[in-house]
Amino acid sequence: MSEIRLYITTTERRAEAALSLMTDAFEEEGYAIATMEIDEKNDVWEASVYMFRPEEPEIHERFAALLAADFPGVEIQREVLPDIDWIARSLEGLKPVRAGRFVVHGSHDRGTARAGEIAVEIDAGQAFGTGHHGTTAGCLEVIFDVMRKRRVKRALDLGTGSGVLAIAARKLAPIRVLATDIDPVAIRVARENVRLNGIASGIALETAPGFHSTAFGRHGPFDLVIANILARPLMRMAPQLADRLAPNGDVILSGILASQRWKVLAAYNGAGLRHVKTIWREGWVTIHLDNRR
Repeated sequence: MSEIRLYITTTERRAEAALSLMTDAFEEEGYAIATMEIDEKNDVWEASVYMFRPEEPEIHERFAALLAADFPGVEIQREVLPDIDWIARSLEGLKPVRAGRFVVHGSHDRGTARAGEIAVEIDAGQAFGTGHHGTTAGCLEVIFDVMRKRRVKRALDLGTGSGVLAIAARKLAPIRVLATDIDPVAIRVARENVRLNGIASGIALETAPGFHSTAFGRHGPFDLVIANILARPLMRMAPQLADRLAPNGDVILSGILASQRWKVLAAYNGAGLRHVKTIWREGWVTIHLDNRR
């Protein structure tokens, strides 16, 4: 089935503004969105949303309505993408990513870790998280920073996707990790990645649609909570997430556009957490908070 790209052409600043609107409207539903520089000299960028052909009429209408107020008169352009095995194609260009002491690589780069590095093998697949997105790399960097400074016994990887963050934390230290996702396909993929990385124990994987799941009570409270999701659900779950945190605990949040940072911080400050630092990568931020006062 052919994939369609709907996009607008604009400046970098306006493309980032469009991306923020598109994130709220489309990303929770699983649609891919992106910005791309077309002409550096003349500041020409594209902001795109991707869908399959039968979905195009509905998404085109919603995209136009979304842009109407802030982008009056902008032309929505259309591209039909060829049927390509994008997973195989993406693997050709995925190079190892280094963050902290971690190196995340695909099976095609097995053996790439240098002395002292912790290798995590993740191939592009059905679940989000190969380490190449700025949010995942930012989380890896903060995980390493937190765990080298303090002892963590129990960690939660909320919205685990491919399992990359849970695997990294478990490889860094012999801790107990609960990895959850609302999508059973993600849990299946993460379980296979745990096996692929030679982890026999220490990671519990469960499908959990929300904090009302019994999994959190059985495995918590948590010294470290990692949630690489999206800004809106992160803000909504702030009180519940804070309640699952052990005393003197740390929280790592990502999946947050730079423009959304202050809203997320306000939600977690309101839940009693303290901002420690923010890491910026490729227009996205990773936020480290704790409940130490």
